[in-house]
Amino acid sequence: MTAAAFTFYLFALSVLAGGLMTVLSRNPVHSVLWLILTFLSAAGLFVLLGAEFVAMLLIIVYVGAVMVLFLFVVMMLDVDFAALKGEMARHMPLALLIGVIILMQLAMAFGAWDFADGIEGRLAAPAGDLANTRALGLLLYDRYFLLFQMAGLVLLVAMIGAILLTMRHRVDVKRQDPLAQMFRDPAKAIEMRDVKPGQGL
Repeated sequence: MTAAAFTFYLFALSVLAGGLMTVLSRNPVHSVLWLILTFLSAAGLFVLLGAEFVAMLLIIVYVGAVMVLFLFVVMMLDVDFAALKGEMARHMPLALLIGVIILMQLAMAFGAWDFADGIEGRLAAPAGDLANTRALGLLLYDRYFLLFQMAGLVLLVAMIGAILLTMRHRVDVKRQDPLAQMFRDPAKAIEMRDVKPGQGL
């Protein structure tokens, strides 16, 4: 067995074990840590495939930002996990049915999967003489530029929608009015009083 094959099997087993332990772990903090291991192992697989840029994105974005955010949220929020487990046990039959349907769909997809024509040539020289990152940039910002911008617009609309759905204006909270502060009249806002010595206001 070559070193590349051994490394592939090592990363693949790590991805499978990490994903399984993410689902089966009883402690949410441990689940997040197992998921971090899964992402790191998947990044190793991307490096073996020659997609170094995607591997670094996976580490920087998911491990460095999203997973740390999940870890902080899980550790700081006072979540009643006993109640969550009770709700999960109540919906377990429906979850098992959905899982079986997804597994059947995956089996059908893998059964009908086949190599495309000319795959050997594309695997041998996927980007010609260009580096991996440069080829990906030319593909995204040249051929699929419009689709890339539309995907960013969809994400922007989703972010604005999430803000509007979760924003609540509470009456009992005192808020600033920037327009009232900018357009106030200094002559009316300040009152000069002549205070006599020894007297208060």
